[in-house]
Amino acid sequence: QVQVVESGGGLVQPGGSLRLSCAASGSIFSIYAMGWYRQGPGKQRELVATITNSGNTDYADSVKGRFSISKGNAKNTVYLQMNSLKPEDTAVYYCKVDFPGGRRDSWGQGTQVTVSS
Repeated sequence: QVQVVESGGGLVQPGGSLRLSCAASGSIFSIYAMGWYRQGPGKQRELVATITNSGNTDYADSVKGRFSISKGNAKNTVYLQMNSLKPEDTAVYYCKVDFPGGRRDSWGQGTQVTVSS
């Protein structure tokens, strides 16, 4: 079993910043990558950013230059620094933990990010 917990969401004005945190626990050996996804109102869940164990990152075009994903000192933690937030960034943000083969991939419950004046 793998537990994934996100934190750091909230309400922020356009142009503001937020930092999301994600921590995985339980059977976390062999984590391959961790990442952030989001699902806005009436939209499908989409990739925001991922980072592999070796530090390779990938970002959605819509967040490049504004968001930054990083790993914590503990290999089971990951952060998403979100700057220059826009109303269209409003969504529930989910953390996902990837394992080789995909069978043990696990999702968190999500944290709400609302960008509004």
